[in-house]
Amino acid sequence: MEPFWILLFSSICPLTWGQGVYATANAQIVHSGAACNVKDDNISERVYTIKEGDTLVLQCIVKGHPRPQVRWTKTAGSASDKFQETSIYNETLRIEGIQRVQGGRYYCKADNGVGVAAIKSIRVDVQYLDTPVLTVHQTISDVRGSYYQEKTVFLRCTVNSNPPARFIWKRGSMLIEQSKDNGVDIYEPLYTLGETKVLKLKNLRPKDFADYTCQVSVRNVCNIEDKSVTFRLTNATTPPMIRLSVNDTVVVDPGQDVLLTCEVTAGFPLPTVTWSRYPGPLPLSAQVRGPTLILRAVTPSDAGFYNCTAVNNVGNPARKNVNLVVRTMSNLTFQITPDSNKDSETIQMGRDLKLSCHVDATPQDKVNYTWYKNGAPVFNTDSLILLRSDPDMAPGTSSLEIVDMKFRDLATYSCVANFPGSRVPELRVDVNISQNSVSPPMLSVPPGGQVVSVREGGNADLVCLVVDGKPRPPILWLRADKELLMPSGKTMVETPDGRLRLKNVSRDMMGMYRCQTAPYNGLNIKRREAQVTLNVQYPPIMDPVFQDVRSRNYQMVTLRCTVLRSNPPRLTDIRWFRNGDFIRMPMPELKETPELKFKLEPTNNGTYECRVSNSAGTSTCTFNVSAQPYNAEFYFDTPNPVRILKGNNYSYNLQWTQKDPEATDKIIGYWINVRKNKQNLLSKQIDLKGKEPEKGVLLSYTITDLRIPLSYEVRLAPVTTYSTGEYISRIIQYSEPYTYPRPSDHVCGFEDERICGFTQDRSDVFDWTRQNHLTQNPKRSANTGPETDRSGTKEGYYMYIEASRPRVQGDKARLLSPLFNVTSVRGPKGSGRAPYCVSFYYHMKGKHIGILNVLLRVRSIASVDTVVWTKSGHQGPDWKKAFFDISPSGPFQIVFEGIRGPSFEGDIAVDDVSITLGKCKQENTVASAVLIGGSHSLPLASWLTFGLSCFLSLLYR
Repeated sequence: MEPFWILLFSSICPLTWGQGVYATANAQIVHSGAACNVKDDNISERVYTIKEGDTLVLQCIVKGHPRPQVRWTKTAGSASDKFQETSIYNETLRIEGIQRVQGGRYYCKADNGVGVAAIKSIRVDVQYLDTPVLTVHQTISDVRGSYYQEKTVFLRCTVNSNPPARFIWKRGSMLIEQSKDNGVDIYEPLYTLGETKVLKLKNLRPKDFADYTCQVSVRNVCNIEDKSVTFRLTNATTPPMIRLSVNDTVVVDPGQDVLLTCEVTAGFPLPTVTWSRYPGPLPLSAQVRGPTLILRAVTPSDAGFYNCTAVNNVGNPARKNVNLVVRTMSNLTFQITPDSNKDSETIQMGRDLKLSCHVDATPQDKVNYTWYKNGAPVFNTDSLILLRSDPDMAPGTSSLEIVDMKFRDLATYSCVANFPGSRVPELRVDVNISQNSVSPPMLSVPPGGQVVSVREGGNADLVCLVVDGKPRPPILWLRADKELLMPSGKTMVETPDGRLRLKNVSRDMMGMYRCQTAPYNGLNIKRREAQVTLNVQYPPIMDPVFQDVRSRNYQMVTLRCTVLRSNPPRLTDIRWFRNGDFIRMPMPELKETPELKFKLEPTNNGTYECRVSNSAGTSTCTFNVSAQPYNAEFYFDTPNPVRILKGNNYSYNLQWTQKDPEATDKIIGYWINVRKNKQNLLSKQIDLKGKEPEKGVLLSYTITDLRIPLSYEVRLAPVTTYSTGEYISRIIQYSEPYTYPRPSDHVCGFEDERICGFTQDRSDVFDWTRQNHLTQNPKRSANTGPETDRSGTKEGYYMYIEASRPRVQGDKARLLSPLFNVTSVRGPKGSGRAPYCVSFYYHMKGKHIGILNVLLRVRSIASVDTVVWTKSGHQGPDWKKAFFDISPSGPFQIVFEGIRGPSFEGDIAVDDVSITLGKCKQENTVASAVLIGGSHSLPLASWLTFGLSCFLSLLYR
């Protein structure tokens, strides 16, 4: 209440001082979305009920100084399918079209670095009702007669809903009651997904062949209508059966068209056939024509399992799968393996030799390998043994073993891989076996290449050459530290010439790299290895990069710049600059923490730079050195503006603290500017009269004569003897309160777009419109509707119904107040219900005025509307006030219902709506100030006490 008093006596106490206000954050969650209900779940948490698809709006109202930062998080809860967590840094959380998986517990965390962070939570319960699914099943029987005759049938109805649904079964239009029909049984099965009810028809009777309806209901919560599904049971009802036009596995070449047909062979009602694919969705080029799936010009990415499903809700769905394989072939490699039994690494006469050939293919087991010797096909002999799949090699590898090698075996051998009968091109590799064509490789790093130095951001080549090796295998590169990946993100990189090219080198790429011979396209022997070190050079890393230094004038200032890391570590130069000019001084020592000391004067304020260099470059520490005072910090916990009844003006109590006031010269005052549309309305210096601001102590200044509902920009800057600080800016605006779960002095003039949490009724014909004099249609009907709002200002807003076309007589528009939770409010002693006063102004001018009704809507199992006030016909050109008492039995809303009259001169308007706890009181004759968001009356003694204290404070100042 203190800020309110200060405003009232602003002419006596224009500038006030408070106590220390650095305070921990405080938070409160309020709502303004399409809530069905908001109730207390327990002492510490509320439950927000909302219909799926509506808009969720939660606002975290925070207090604390400095202004807290807000973070929203969510954990899984009611109606959530899986755990989810989101993080939003905003005071307002808005979710358009909320889904059931977004229900759960939402947390608002407010933190300003002072004390412990404030955390509030609210549980969002998303309510929904899906269309039920009805399936028919029979008991297992060996009888092969007509499907249902003399059998027991189960009609299973399943639905997903929140809250749990209520089930109703009907035969035709007649309700089925288990107690009145011995031939039926209704029960809930165990271990089912979703909510399920089963209707059991025992030993089918002729009357059991009929239409059955399963109707589900959530009792109209959130205005969710009932849903139903109907199934016709006949003696011809049968489950689906299907047959595929192809085998379980289909292998095709790339570019071919594929047709998959799923033929329905049985089922009544006629089953519905659908196609799907695993993994992933159907290809974009796929065409589904009835039971046929057409894939045009398939590619390897189209491969996978295609599933055909036939459903008619009788029995279980019929399913068939097709595995589509698209042939591919690439990367044909060879290996030369000397006699492994002799631990040999060269070709020697009289010893065995194995040639191996491998291709990456799909399907791997369908690849055909053919071996040639000097162009002629090779067949199995005593000295040449063909292995189509070598067990000692990778799967899908073919080998040719040469036993007890002779001179006649020296030749060119060829391996050809293909798919028989396929259009996929074959691959071929040739291997020349002679005494001079095969020798083990040697790895060599060029002189000076063991360590490669490069500046950060440059390019580097790591070289590992193969010498004295035939044939020369590829070189594989990897990090010596096995936990590190290559710069490309892979564990290993293949290079055909042994050169690893690295671009835009960064310091995290620095380290040791290992090169090794590949086991393919050469001799399959013990690998050769070498290592190369990459040394990345970078300029010094400095701390601080930037620092704001404030000091009083004529005091010594010390600037320190620390070198954290540097490669190479040796520094080559250190220089200091002020505002870009070199500071001439003795050459400083090349140490890791250079310093600069000087006396701060008004003439040497500015930007100081310490530039430190090594052979890789130069880095800078920057210091902004100034005697200019720090910015003020606005205090955002000031109560809403106080509305002055005369003149429709309001005053604003601007509050702030001064950051580190003792860091610079004495602050003697503040410049304040109040602007509207970038034009200065007020510009003056606030004189502190010799009193210096203290850290964390609140300062206040009252800005008067602000017009409702306009907003203004306020700029504030501290002033010292030598300089003026930078301006900080904020917008102050006339605002009305958001809705709280329990009404208490709620006044709404519809002055902002949130309209205090009021909403339009979706079930009416048209909507109420927010308008003021400035937004009126110049072509509007002149003989109806108000010229201004209730207070008589052009800027003030009100809500009205437009009676012009296309409206017709009897059309209704309903404006709903927020839902007020009053379950925990008790009435006077001896009464179970608390009274509330509803007050508002109405305007009903025009010869075609219809009806204005005010309804009390009480929420329980179903909403109940009761007319508590009504007025009809022309009521004169002025705004009139109405008020009445209500005593709701539970959570309630106030509904303003406007009904259009016989013609267009029938606009109806309302303004300044209040809903307050307690019975209505007679109008006070003494003018009083009203705080927006609630009428706060103070005892006369309180006003006198405050006035006296303010007078005494001025007397002794």
